[in-house]
Amino acid sequence: MRMTVADVMTTKVVSVTATTPFKDIAEALIAGGISAVPVLDDDNHVIGMVSEADLLRKEEFREQFYREGYRPPLRARLRHPKGRQKAAGDTAAELMTSPAVTVYPEASAVAAARLMDAHDVKRLAVTDYNGRLQGIVSRRDLVKLFLRGDEEIAAEIRADVLDRELWVNTEGVHVQVEQGIVTLSGWMEHRTETGIAVRMTARVNGVVDVVDKLTWKTDDSKWDAK
Repeated sequence: MRMTVADVMTTKVVSVTATTPFKDIAEALIAGGISAVPVLDDDNHVIGMVSEADLLRKEEFREQFYREGYRPPLRARLRHPKGRQKAAGDTAAELMTSPAVTVYPEASAVAAARLMDAHDVKRLAVTDYNGRLQGIVSRRDLVKLFLRGDEEIAAEIRADVLDRELWVNTEGVHVQVEQGIVTLSGWMEHRTETGIAVRMTARVNGVVDVVDKLTWKTDDSKWDAK
């Protein structure tokens, strides 16, 4: 039920080395239809990432500051030190963002999505615990998780969550899925059990949201309060 990075990542990865020239990196991105490539050392360790944004800085700075031989004032150059360095870079080592944002294959797909959002990146290098490249996971890979059919999602919720994982009576629970939105209706023995059922359902891959219409016979939440 818990989808990991290993389940969705791409293992055939386009990569470059620290000495790869600017034009070769650009060609690799265009030919592969990708937005970034990992930079590897001689032992397959990920030492950085070069993205389209890193390459575009070079042209942006040329257009903005060096048109017709113009050289920006010292204040402007100091205000954009990293961008200025990348704008002058000619190899992956000079253009890359380092250290790279990485994730382990065993991490959950949800954790990978949160990591991308936190660092505002579109893809993550997947490494083993020694930092060696295992694959790449992109936003597109994670979005695919939400393309599962409603019937498939409903079947998993019934078989894995309700009938196997909960270990309680779920015969009174009904599952309906429409466009990835799950509605749980019917009854369960205890109120706390309904909360667990909803939370576990929300973790199923492809579930967009869960509508809780469950009722219960006994409100055991008051017992916990005591």
